[in-house]
Amino acid sequence: MPVQAATAPGSAAPTEQSFIDRTYSKVFWRLVPFLMLCYIVAYLDRVNVGFAKLQMSKELGFSETAYGLGAGIFFLGYFLFEVPSNIILHKVGARVWIARIMITWGLISGAFLFVNSETTFYAMRFLLGIAEAGFYPGVILYVTNWFPSHRRARVITVFMAAIPISGVFGNPLSGWIMDAFHEAHGLSGWQWMFLIEAVPAVLVGIAVLLYLDNRPSEAKWLDPAERQVLERDIAAEDRTKTDSPHSLATVFRNGRVWFMSLIYFLFVAGQYGLAFWVPTIVKASGIQGNFHIGLVSAIPFLVATVVMVGLGRSADHFRERRWHLIGPALIGAVGFVVSAASTDTVVAITALSVAAGGVLACSPLFWSLPTAFLSGAGAAAGIALINSVGNLAGFAGPYAIGALRDYTGSTAAGMYVLAITLVLGAACVFAVPPRLVNK
Repeated sequence: MPVQAATAPGSAAPTEQSFIDRTYSKVFWRLVPFLMLCYIVAYLDRVNVGFAKLQMSKELGFSETAYGLGAGIFFLGYFLFEVPSNIILHKVGARVWIARIMITWGLISGAFLFVNSETTFYAMRFLLGIAEAGFYPGVILYVTNWFPSHRRARVITVFMAAIPISGVFGNPLSGWIMDAFHEAHGLSGWQWMFLIEAVPAVLVGIAVLLYLDNRPSEAKWLDPAERQVLERDIAAEDRTKTDSPHSLATVFRNGRVWFMSLIYFLFVAGQYGLAFWVPTIVKASGIQGNFHIGLVSAIPFLVATVVMVGLGRSADHFRERRWHLIGPALIGAVGFVVSAASTDTVVAITALSVAAGGVLACSPLFWSLPTAFLSGAGAAAGIALINSVGNLAGFAGPYAIGALRDYTGSTAAGMYVLAITLVLGAACVFAVPPRLVNK
């Protein structure tokens, strides 16, 4: 079907607009569910250490601080290799590089069964961070090759719904593996969990090579007219990004990029503080048995899935970004405070679910901000820099909660700190000019 010449947003003829909508729907269903599967596997291998802690810390004699440091040290390796990884991805293409990332981290994750001391725990977490560096910002960059900014919030939020979905299914699965396989063939349940949950990463990594295309021009599953729609829209949007940094050097000198890094740091602190400590928090509320802890731990992530998808659709519909970020951040902060202060199990889990819905919705909605002004090579470096600096909070958050828990004997102080980071993040988003991001 021929496509008419480009028109101003909102002025396309009805027949052309219906064709454009069908084209983007086709691309969405071809790419996003598969990318979700990749991220479900990635996130499960990244945070299943939270469940391993329930057995591993006791068997190997880890303190709460040692566990928090090991959980967080992943992000030091991630930080150091994030920008180089995304630049390589920009040069060689997402298909090959994402496959390499997934296969490598799968092999390293499986090797966690050999952890036998704090030193080996730290080393393996650091190597896992190096292996996975570039995956998430690489996917964000990949999405910008297929969807313009006003369609991107829904895509990214559905993709990032993989985080709570991995909690919904992964937490009970991890608990069941640890109970069912404990001491089988001389291995502890946590060792079996690492080994079994590493296999999907390798298999999906191989599937990436067979399934993904780097950009619309390479997609044989698109008709020529469909490719024309995508390439026209992306090119038109790139022409509006006249103030985007165009090199690695200019990215590092760009104050706007660093401010975005600060916002993301504050939101990520809440995200990983939640992810790494939910099993411990649930156990402290009185729930017994790894499988039951897994089932209850899934509730906050189930709530977050619904909230994330709904807010992503709303942000695209209204073409509004700032308040769609500020609201969930403040609600998440309230959830953390109530959860920490409550002594009732039902109230604590309900509040934790509110916190999860708020904090996990922030990350996908956040990426509508920097991708609204970054393009080309500047986007590859800028997205990676923002993600790598932001994810240092994945080191600081779990470590701080672990240290506070050792010092106070409770997770409450850590939850209050996470609430404060979300409030600060909301304040920073409020300072972002609406004209910059509401497109």
